[in-house]
Amino acid sequence: MKDLKYYMSLPYKIEIEEDTEAGGYTASIPELPGCLTCGETAEEALEHMDDAKKEWILSALEESYPIPEPHEPSYSGQFKLRLPKSLHKALAERAKEEGTSLNQYCVYLLSERNALRR
Repeated sequence: MKDLKYYMSLPYKIEIEEDTEAGGYTASIPELPGCLTCGETAEEALEHMDDAKKEWILSALEESYPIPEPHEPSYSGQFKLRLPKSLHKALAERAKEEGTSLNQYCVYLLSERNALRR
């Protein structure tokens, strides 16, 4: 049987948002509706999240409420991209100059740009 310890160990995604009206920050777990807490700083809101998560799970267990588990999205490695014909032509010509396919050239460009942002 799944218990508090099990659910507390799961890698739930935590979202932190600034509360522009009241001030401070709000932390929530999207998979657990209504599981949220706040703090004067983002760090403080995050520190309070373990207690909020624990209380949410305990309440759900007591009420036999279903507790959603986090799920990892799966990626196929493919997506469709629409672009202007002029850009398509320029990329295809550059790929040909480099002696590679358009697909591989675009993967190279995306990888290179992503690596620079880290």
